[in-house]
Amino acid sequence: MVGLVIELPRAGPARTAEARLLAEVHTRLDAAEAPWRDLEGSATVVMTPYQRFDWAAAYFATAPRARPLIAVLRDPCGRPRLLLPFAVRRERGLRVARIVGERHANFHMPVFASREAAALPPETVRAALVRLGRAHGIDAYAFAHQPRAFADTVNPLAEGGTPSPSDGYGMRLGPDPEETVARLFSGDARRKLRQKEKWLTAAHGPVAHVVAATAEEAEAVIGAYLAQKAVRFAQLRLPNPFAQEADRAFLTAACRPGPARPAALECHALRREADGHVLATFIGAVDARRFSAMLTSFDPDPALARFSPGDLLLHALVRDQAARGRVALDLGVGEAPYKSKICDEVIALVDACVPVSARGRAFAAGMRLRVRLKRRVKRSPRLRALAEGLRRLVHRAG
Repeated sequence: MVGLVIELPRAGPARTAEARLLAEVHTRLDAAEAPWRDLEGSATVVMTPYQRFDWAAAYFATAPRARPLIAVLRDPCGRPRLLLPFAVRRERGLRVARIVGERHANFHMPVFASREAAALPPETVRAALVRLGRAHGIDAYAFAHQPRAFADTVNPLAEGGTPSPSDGYGMRLGPDPEETVARLFSGDARRKLRQKEKWLTAAHGPVAHVVAATAEEAEAVIGAYLAQKAVRFAQLRLPNPFAQEADRAFLTAACRPGPARPAALECHALRREADGHVLATFIGAVDARRFSAMLTSFDPDPALARFSPGDLLLHALVRDQAARGRVALDLGVGEAPYKSKICDEVIALVDACVPVSARGRAFAAGMRLRVRLKRRVKRSPRLRALAEGLRRLVHRAG
């Protein structure tokens, strides 16, 4: 662990208390565990489920090229204000620090000790990052998928960022599961789904919503998800982004509960009671207040898919999360018709970069250009179709 006193420029009396921050830096994950868990357990913490210590531990255990650099920024009184869990890698010859998770995580926020801590001026946070980067040989910080605001709290890392290619979509949950379902899903949609469930039961026997309670049950859901996705991508003639063994290793590690602690991932399945066959899956990162969906799939067999098992499972998932006291459920990043129909919250995202070195400034300019181009492609049906066609050609050629 290395302690750095970061001298930041003073910008007036209101910011004097923020002019000196102590950066407590851990380059080993186990050394950061105690302060990290202390922040997680605080009643005032503002964070997403993707910044739980157990989630990060599963990531680092299965991403050997990523080096942890965990920074706890403290005020002059020694109080932690925010924790930044970085994974540092070599990219194009530069040392780039990113919030842990990469494509596995939908949101890449810091862990804020409180809403007051999240109100630090953005320039104060950026200045701290630059000083920290110089001390540890970092060329640039790349912040993807930064919510502009999360849990009604403005995120200073999003200041000045470039709008991400896609936004996130979520819903608020109430204490009454049935009232929540009635609010989010129209009466017509609920009636149609009840009819489909009757037809499904008549054709294939009773089905049940199951929440994996053991590592073995979670691995069965993960196996079903990966198998269903492999078939789906083959049908679309697209490369399967989940074909790497490291992906399965991460999911398996993140689904293992710790001593007296829930697993970082929660696995849900719609399962046929007669033989245990999984018809649909939902896998999400969780904390005490939120279920953040990462992965979903359904059996592509037309004899089963016509009964909309994915929709049946989503309704069951919403009921389950509301009944268990969670107050929010998000369906991840990316536009989809079913999300726009039921989600009552759009989580605006930006990608931001804080350069440290001269080469880092060039990296930041290139990153902004790539993000803008990707957003343009995502927002244009014609360009998106062209991009998907190109991916198919490259996949077939490979």
